[in-house]
Amino acid sequence: MQLKHLLPLALGAGASAQNLAEALASQNSSLSSLNALLASQPAIVSTLSNATNITILAPNNDALTAFVNSTAGAAAASNADAVAALLTYHVLQGNYAASAFTNTSQFIPTALNASAYSNVTGGQRVEARLNGSSVDFFTGLLQESQVVTANISFTGGTIHIINKVLTIPTTPANTATSLNLTSLAGALTQANLVNTVDSLRDITIFAPSNAAFQAIGSVLGNLSTEQLASVLTYHVVNGTVGYSSGLTNTTLTTVGGGQITIRIENGSIFANSATVITPDVLVANGVVHVIDGVLNPNNTSAAPPSSGASTTTGAFTGASSVTSVPFTSGVTASTTVTSTPSRSPTSSSSSGGAVHGMAMPTGAVGMGALFGGAAVLMGQM
Repeated sequence: MQLKHLLPLALGAGASAQNLAEALASQNSSLSSLNALLASQPAIVSTLSNATNITILAPNNDALTAFVNSTAGAAAASNADAVAALLTYHVLQGNYAASAFTNTSQFIPTALNASAYSNVTGGQRVEARLNGSSVDFFTGLLQESQVVTANISFTGGTIHIINKVLTIPTTPANTATSLNLTSLAGALTQANLVNTVDSLRDITIFAPSNAAFQAIGSVLGNLSTEQLASVLTYHVVNGTVGYSSGLTNTTLTTVGGGQITIRIENGSIFANSATVITPDVLVANGVVHVIDGVLNPNNTSAAPPSSGASTTTGAFTGASSVTSVPFTSGVTASTTVTSTPSRSPTSSSSSGGAVHGMAMPTGAVGMGALFGGAAVLMGQM
């Protein structure tokens, strides 16, 4: 990492130790909205002020204005639990200066441990990595926030000012619908697995894209509910959150007891014969990696194809594509559907905005209501 790129970000850092209130006040031109909100919530400030070894990601004025005027949470104004969860998700466990981040993703635990929002041991994560000269954080639905002012020191740790409110990861089923993985969402419903998968703790899901399901559609139409459930549970690893930066050449045991072989070749990650095309989609109970092929529990020896070959039908010999996307007829599309972006795994992979679904009232009154009642629940930190 070239530290010179971070020097402009670091100019806001103070040399002497200051308490949290003083640190926030020193950046009032960017944080006046946050400061005004916190001024009415002394219990929140007290909790954060007494914490040590933390990093606070503080949304700037533009970020809070955009959040308040978005559809990210009408329920938040009357839901103190949701607001407390959102606030604690902006607090990282550990003191991270900007120089701690590299172009290899780090999956950092936050203070968010509330069971209604996080089912990940040690706290829900954010993904952090250096992107050129900026530090980026990726959260639920692959939403990206950038550090605009770094390294504001206070007695309990460090503050980084960010340009977008973080998005708490939601359930696998909601994430699938929101990221246009509608075949997977519909298949989980048809196999009666939505509640089962959403309630598991510490999971890794290898999620086939719509195109992957469509490519073997001739086979899927003949599966019974039990057979479909067997195929789907073969894509779910329970008890291991396998972020891309920690995956190595290994085997993982699925919910159904089968084995998935993970291979790292030329910077790409393979699950049996399928390629990970979008890694590290954070969900409430772990992580999802989007793959370009459907895995077959009855063909676990399927290996990565030779260079340039397709993997979409590799595990299902004789399968052929269909015109319509399977399992989507009963799926209600999310109002915030986003196409799943193609995204490369981080460089360490080697043979080594908001509460989703919440609408937010507009204006300053909405912001006051947003934080009202959250103070008591900050004691969860």
